[in-house]
Amino acid sequence: MQRMIIATLVTISILFLPLLAQALTLSGQVKQGGMAVGKVPQGSTVHFDDKPIRVSPEGVFVIGFSRDAKAKAMLTVHHPSGEIETHPLSIEQREYRIQRIDGLPERKVTPSKKDLDRIWEDIKLAKKVRQTDDPRTDFTQSFIWPVTGRISGVYGSQRILNGKPKRPHFGIDIAAPTGTPVKAPIDGVVTMVHNDMFYSGGTLIVDHGHGISTVYMHLHKILVKEGQRVRQKDVIAQVGATGRATGPHLHWGMNWFETRLDPSLLVPPMPKPPASAKKSK
Repeated sequence: MQRMIIATLVTISILFLPLLAQALTLSGQVKQGGMAVGKVPQGSTVHFDDKPIRVSPEGVFVIGFSRDAKAKAMLTVHHPSGEIETHPLSIEQREYRIQRIDGLPERKVTPSKKDLDRIWEDIKLAKKVRQTDDPRTDFTQSFIWPVTGRISGVYGSQRILNGKPKRPHFGIDIAAPTGTPVKAPIDGVVTMVHNDMFYSGGTLIVDHGHGISTVYMHLHKILVKEGQRVRQKDVIAQVGATGRATGPHLHWGMNWFETRLDPSLLVPPMPKPPASAKKSK
């Protein structure tokens, strides 16, 4: 009888091990600039490097990795039972290009004090908007490209403007003619509309929940309003060349709160652009 009880307990333990191993699932790009979506049992809480992360009632959460994220990080899951799981993450490291852009107006490269005051106001506004922590989980959708065209700038590249080293480029530049429709890559809510920021010109930010937001810059025209709910493939703006730009293109950026992400990691290969887009810079 005792042997039967022991054998039964061993069998139960073996059957239960896979369930423990699947308590956390994580999908996405665990690399610099990447975004990963996780799932834990309902009622669990999650910490990313000791920082508490929003978890949906269904157990869904999201994390992002900065351009210069260190190679190691830690996810900690606290279960309703009191059990604590730790999951070390190995973050893939990347090498970045050096991109030189010449011919920009000097004012856009070395701004005056008056311009700097305006720039700081722009920064503060965008930063405030990016603190939005909405419970929606739109970010679980599959992303599409907002515009089809030639990629003229990539995430993470070190930029040298008119011969002067500047901050890295935090987004993807897609060349397309002025007026080209810009489509929402996934569902979201518009959180900022600004027609004339110093560097980015016509600028639009859309929130996708849990701190994930996308930004669209240098726009010719913005076709949505703050607070508006948009659906994937809705036309939200038109490509332009406003702000600091040498030609018409869309700068598409992405954030997890203040962490800059690489949107190109979330979309399939770029479709072939229409013939008219090949002439854009």
